Amino acid sequence: MEDAYARSVSEVLDFFGVDSSKGLTDFQVSQHARLYGKNVLPEEERTPFWKLVFKQFDDLLVKILIAAALVSFLLALINGETGLIAFLEPSVILMILAANAAVGVITETNAEKALEELRAYQADIATVLRNGCFSILPATELVPGDIVEVSVGCKIPADMRMIEMLSGQLRVDQAILTGESSSVEKDLESTIATNAVYQDKTNILFSGTVVVAGRARAVVIGVGANTAMGSIRDSMLRTDDEATPLKKKLDEFGTFLAKVIAGICVLVWIVNIGHFRDPAHGGFLRGAIHYFKIAVALAVAAIPEGLPAVVTTCLALGTKRMARLNAIVRSLPSVETLGCTTVICSDKTGTLTTNMMSVSKICVVHSIKNGPEVAEFGVSGTTYAPEGFIFDNTGVQLEFPAQLPCLLHLAMCSALCNESLLQYNPDKGNYEKIGESTEVALRVLAEKVGLPGFDSMPSALNMLSKHERASYCNHYWENQFKKVSVLEFSRDRKMMSVLCNHKQMEIMFSKGAPESIISRCTNILCNNDGSTIPMDATLRAELDSRFNSFAGKETLRCLALALKIMPMGQQILSFDDEKDLTFIGLACLIHHGRK
Repeated sequence: MEDAYARSVSEVLDFFGVDSSKGLTDFQVSQHARLYGKNVLPEEERTPFWKLVFKQFDDLLVKILIAAALVSFLLALINGETGLIAFLEPSVILMILAANAAVGVITETNAEKALEELRAYQADIATVLRNGCFSILPATELVPGDIVEVSVGCKIPADMRMIEMLSGQLRVDQAILTGESSSVEKDLESTIATNAVYQDKTNILFSGTVVVAGRARAVVIGVGANTAMGSIRDSMLRTDDEATPLKKKLDEFGTFLAKVIAGICVLVWIVNIGHFRDPAHGGFLRGAIHYFKIAVALAVAAIPEGLPAVVTTCLALGTKRMARLNAIVRSLPSVETLGCTTVICSDKTGTLTTNMMSVSKICVVHSIKNGPEVAEFGVSGTTYAPEGFIFDNTGVQLEFPAQLPCLLHLAMCSALCNESLLQYNPDKGNYEKIGESTEVALRVLAEKVGLPGFDSMPSALNMLSKHERASYCNHYWENQFKKVSVLEFSRDRKMMSVLCNHKQMEIMFSKGAPESIISRCTNILCNNDGSTIPMDATLRAELDSRFNSFAGKETLRCLALALKIMPMGQQILSFDDEKDLTFIGLACLIHHGRK
């Protein structure tokens, strides 16, 4: 269904003949499977190995070299040469060409494997409603019309139209399609935009994207090649092979060289026609052959046998460097095309980023004894690995960050007012996120701050396995504070809050946009002694100034964190509770580009 984004929920359900409360029947499933096919990306027809090899020799200069090697070998045999001398020159030429072909074949084979890796973005399983019952099925068994339930961390198994919201909001990370650095909020309303692009289709969940917040139900509208991921694959396969600037130059040079060599050979041979009858040659025919050999030897000498080797070596080195940066080089000469590029046009959505965020700076109020004194701390580490240190404004590393009141409460709030997960993937050898990039960055910050009360804490944490280390400090705070109630993030409030119970004490932690949090704060936590002081106009103006500097001059994404002691025994949060907060600090995040 091509225009599901422009249709209402009832229209889409009617199109597939499905009841949203019961799902498809077994008969409908088999019928739709025959009609729409399987939910798998079809395998690309691989280029036969022999074709890849022959493709490397489809170059005029290479063909001239092959001809030169053959002629050189034949002349050696005609002259009666045997052994190593007869094969030396043609062997060197053929070895150069073989090395050239090997590098080209390996590079293009790796590129074809990279195409197959698009399959890794397809989900493995899905929670599907069929015959009135929910069950977990392989994603490959999905058919258009299936009702699927998705929640935080779910990889979307097929293109789907939203039909029901099961939480306050649903946000999806679709950076793989659009390059957007932040997640996208989805809704149920139909879209009236003409020529709608991915960003306009706010009611569509695209295959391969990941849910980072919320829970919802949707109906499958496209599977396999008829999905967003399928269209990416098709566009990659439809790419026309265009000659690169280097290829064009080499072809021009090869054509020019072939003409010049042919002209010289003919000229040398014609000029010496008068010497064909020289008695020293033993006859006219032998004289003609003698001068032909001279002309051919001259032609062989004129051919730059080392050129393909030099070009191939340079391109191979460039390819190797790009491979280290996770770039896919589908054709070896295309590396040179990048070298000829003078302008790269990119949109403003962050297409050239890794969609990875980290806290790079913290801002807290130190004290107000001699006027408002704001302290800034730097944070090292740019990935989701819980590896990094906290530095004061002079660049000195803090040995025990958790001993400072504001940093300690900042870590608590980061760990508790958070719906994301951080885990270690042993297969890939890196730390992965489930949920919003900003929330995972806060989880990583909590790990870097560490825990209070243990002088050996930093070294003890380093002794843990990577799987345990991923969220050790976060799990500690989650065990100390039991979550009781959550107010999810909303666009109008620009914040979220969580109510926690700790030793018969109810505490609400909040995080959100600085302008929303600071305006709701009436107190401030001081970092020098842990005291709480009233928020006055001077302090508010100073915090606003710092926030504007971070967000404006330093282009950092800022979040404010706060807390509030709640009445004992409170079990439910309301929006009215989000006032009279105590400001903890600002966490400033940076969005990272490719390395």
